[in-house]
Amino acid sequence: MPFDDRLHAEDPLGEALHFLRVTGSFYCRSELTEPWGLTMPAWADCMWFHVVTAGRCRLDVEGAEPRWLQQGDLALVPNGRGHVLRSGPGVITPDVTGLEHEFQNRYAILRHGGGGAATTLVCGAVRLDHPAAHHILPVLPVVIHLGPSASPQAEWMQSTLRLVAAEAAEMRPGGEAIITRLSDVLVIQALRSWIETDPAAQRGWLGALRDRQIGRAISLIHRDPARDWTVASLANELAMSRSAFAARFTELVDEPAMRYLTRWRMQTARTFLAEDGATVAEVAGRLGYRSEAAFSRAYKRVIGVPPSASARDRAPVSATRPGI
Repeated sequence: MPFDDRLHAEDPLGEALHFLRVTGSFYCRSELTEPWGLTMPAWADCMWFHVVTAGRCRLDVEGAEPRWLQQGDLALVPNGRGHVLRSGPGVITPDVTGLEHEFQNRYAILRHGGGGAATTLVCGAVRLDHPAAHHILPVLPVVIHLGPSASPQAEWMQSTLRLVAAEAAEMRPGGEAIITRLSDVLVIQALRSWIETDPAAQRGWLGALRDRQIGRAISLIHRDPARDWTVASLANELAMSRSAFAARFTELVDEPAMRYLTRWRMQTARTFLAEDGATVAEVAGRLGYRSEAAFSRAYKRVIGVPPSASARDRAPVSATRPGI
């Protein structure tokens, strides 16, 4: 087995995180003065993040307790929920998309507020564009809030946050490129931190990835979805009986192995169609389908629309955001 494949076989969860790709829809440095408030709209396909580089603010998200974010804190609102940031309770919170921004490509600068004490934020809306995201996002909490702590991993994140703060404060040439790239790293770091520390991440699909045998089966499907997998062939790879493998896969993943395989193929196909510019026939072939018609039927059954609809949907996300 090649060295890279051996690493992935030993760490299916790490492999899933490795393949996650962050695509930025919108990044903004906000220079805010009290009293101030902002409403972030609900964007169903995006994950909001907020880094406090100076000052503090209150975050209100439906389904979670209000919380104060301090300098050096990072907050993720993973499932596109609308939410509010403000300098204090009772402050008016206009929709951020309706305020005047200074634009530099996908990076924007917002200056807003009443002239009092200052707070600076780096915020953004991003997408996770790998099929693994379809399994990770539904199990995430309403808010992921990370602040300073004594762990080595937290110190690494704090170092990254300090670099984001330094770039936001000075905005030297190329600063917006550095901030957007570091922000993408911080999003993945925050997800990894949650997965490593929250008991909720030990169950379901994420928990199955940690299982020595079922995690390896999931990795085999992820790395080679076009292969003509069967329950028997997967069980053989794991030196398990067919019946024991089928029962354990369903127990841990909450669906049968062949249904999971089909769903993974279709989610991969949607990525190919929307991003790679491939034709429906090309994608069908890349995923092991001998018939374009059979692939199209499976795609519509799982995704809900024909593959031709996903192939047409190739516009950048940022172009679809009102006011941004």
